Amino acid sequence: QVQLVESGGGLVQPGGSLRLSCAASGINFSTATMAWHRQAPGKQRELVAVITGGGTTDYASSVKGRFTISRDNAKNTVYLQMNSLKPEDTAVYYCNNRGRFGSGTQVTVSS
Repeated sequence: QVQLVESGGGLVQPGGSLRLSCAASGINFSTATMAWHRQAPGKQRELVAVITGGGTTDYASSVKGRFTISRDNAKNTVYLQMNSLKPEDTAVYYCNNRGRFGSGTQVTVSS
């Protein structure tokens, strides 16, 4: 059974940083393409960042240069380091593998 469990969300001021984690189980993690998506209130879920099993990464233009996706295959965990956060980054952030999502973690950027 596939499980994706996100953590690390919270309330942060504009310009601040957060690191999200997603612990995966039930998949061959070391070869899996993993992604982070987000969904803001009243908006559709959107892709934020993706990392392949080989470590190739890609980002939405809105977060490029501010967010970094990485993985630790020994821990079956994918991370999203978020720097220079903006109010428009406020959303529920979801971990994804092959169309399967975790329950999400809330990120709120506000002063």
